[in-house]
Amino acid sequence: QPPAFGFLFDVDGVLVRGSQAVPAARRGGGEAGWSSTALGSGSFHGSPPRRSASPPLPQVPPEQVILSHSPLRLFSQFHQKCMLVAGQGPVEENALNLGFKHVVTMEALRKAYPLLDMVDQSRRPKELPPPTTGFPTIEGVILFGEPVRWETSLQLIIDVLLSNGNPGAELQDIPYPHLPILACNMDLLWMAEAKMPRFGHGTFLLCLENIYKKVTGRELKYEALIGKPSTVTYRYAEYLIQQQAEKQGWKSPIRRLYAVGDNPMSDVYGANLYNSYLKSAHQSQVQAGVKRSPQAASPQTEDHLQLRKDCNNSVESCESILVCTGVYRHDADVPSKTKECTTETVFHGHRDFCFDPSLVEASYIVQDVNDAVQLAFKKENWS
Repeated sequence: QPPAFGFLFDVDGVLVRGSQAVPAARRGGGEAGWSSTALGSGSFHGSPPRRSASPPLPQVPPEQVILSHSPLRLFSQFHQKCMLVAGQGPVEENALNLGFKHVVTMEALRKAYPLLDMVDQSRRPKELPPPTTGFPTIEGVILFGEPVRWETSLQLIIDVLLSNGNPGAELQDIPYPHLPILACNMDLLWMAEAKMPRFGHGTFLLCLENIYKKVTGRELKYEALIGKPSTVTYRYAEYLIQQQAEKQGWKSPIRRLYAVGDNPMSDVYGANLYNSYLKSAHQSQVQAGVKRSPQAASPQTEDHLQLRKDCNNSVESCESILVCTGVYRHDADVPSKTKECTTETVFHGHRDFCFDPSLVEASYIVQDVNDAVQLAFKKENWS
């Protein structure tokens, strides 16, 4: 019988630590790649090339890897607009590959308006540059991941929002609502080779939101927040899971998902949030789920995704499995009572996701990804 379950694996802290594979991933990853329907990652915590390539596990084909920005290909209503893209690596190429036709990079904007980037004295223009002509009006912003020069990106993004896409013009009345913002990857922290977690894109978003509010007195709004823990990402992962099953020729629908992660505030929260979405979707497909999830902001609805007609919607549950090889560390023996060790006094999640203690309680806590795979196999009676 083909399996009725699939895996969603986080990458950093579960399969790899920075550029190094987690040893347990080599034991459990091969089995998971063979027996599950797909290997998905809600987020790579940033823009390529730093962490975009498939991890050093050769059994993971690229089509089974979800980057935090992958669902952007579904937001076709923005594909014809002139979009400013922020992040690092080949962000312009990434945007074009996702279907966006008109893209402006932060560097192109900085060169067109050199007087805007004034923090670094070594980069200030020595002479007054001629007026910029012919530069397109920006119609939206895509935040792929944390940039290298935060002060430049923060300044220019604020300039674009305050000027309604014309940062070379004199400041008039501040437009509100501001231009649409599509933000990928909300992780405040991520785990690499360092002993302590590093700032993630969620930290950059926190800066941007607070600067905008301090300057304007109003809240920064997102058209969509994509990547874990957003249900948008898990819905897209389910869609790819079903595609993988069809490619294998498996006729039986996928009923259960196991989401393996190392970060209670993104991996566990997202899986539990999606699990509650799946359960409430049985009651009402229109009013339940994303629209009533603990996301205060944004019309992140199925109207945007149009996945309902493409996916047979057979998945009934998404259970969270927390591993101890990344952000979350439990030095003692793996506990039997998850509630005792996942209680968080500080909410590291994004502003637009309400804190619910039950959402950061993993269904299971295990030592590593191999144990997670074996746990799922045992639950499914799969050998």
